[in-house]
Amino acid sequence: MINGGRPLISLEGVTKVYKTKAGPLEAIKGVDFQVGEGEFVAIVGPSGSGKSTLINMITGIDRPTSGEVFVAGERLTNMSENKVAKWRGRNVGVVFQFFQLLPTLTVLENVIMPMNYTGTYKGKRRQRAMEMLDLVKLTDVVDKYPSQISGGQQQRAAIARALVNNPSVLVGDEPTGNLDAESAARVFQLFGTLVQHGTTIVMVTHDRDLAGQIPRVVEVRDGQLVSESEVDHRLVAR
Repeated sequence: MINGGRPLISLEGVTKVYKTKAGPLEAIKGVDFQVGEGEFVAIVGPSGSGKSTLINMITGIDRPTSGEVFVAGERLTNMSENKVAKWRGRNVGVVFQFFQLLPTLTVLENVIMPMNYTGTYKGKRRQRAMEMLDLVKLTDVVDKYPSQISGGQQQRAAIARALVNNPSVLVGDEPTGNLDAESAARVFQLFGTLVQHGTTIVMVTHDRDLAGQIPRVVEVRDGQLVSESEVDHRLVAR
């Protein structure tokens, strides 16, 4: 707990209204949502339910129309775009469905890149990147380009990149959605291992079977949290 008892992630009365040609669209409707340090949380729900908007609030990519957002000891609500970008680089790792590795950089160079932007691990960036690639078991492909490795390997490289600045929170936006079943299982097992070592993970997924193995599942419909379940999955990384 941080900030006088506030969880690592806290959304308090958050709404988000987008302006469209058809009129205002309320994507998030008065959501209260908290995640404690070291939790593993899945966010599920149909397309258009507000899942992505919800995690965009956590990463600071989007701002609420009303309400408050606190993550890793910072109030994001009124933070400037420049400051929130720097904050995100140091505090939040994001893993996307389509990897988003730069094709002209090697695997190692892709993992090093976030440290160049944030000024972290000066003089030790290659060492730090290699440590993360060892964590995801990719030290044998460090000099290859993304097009030369499999989809599962690309996603593991993306996870190494997301972790390289030692963020407080790892956010996954359908991180297994573009993988075959075997690769998805490996990525999920890696997430479980990270949680066991103290990483906080919030993951959006359409895969109900996968979500069913995650300790806490939150369902979003029509911009609201409609249900939540918690299961003891101490063997999540087995």
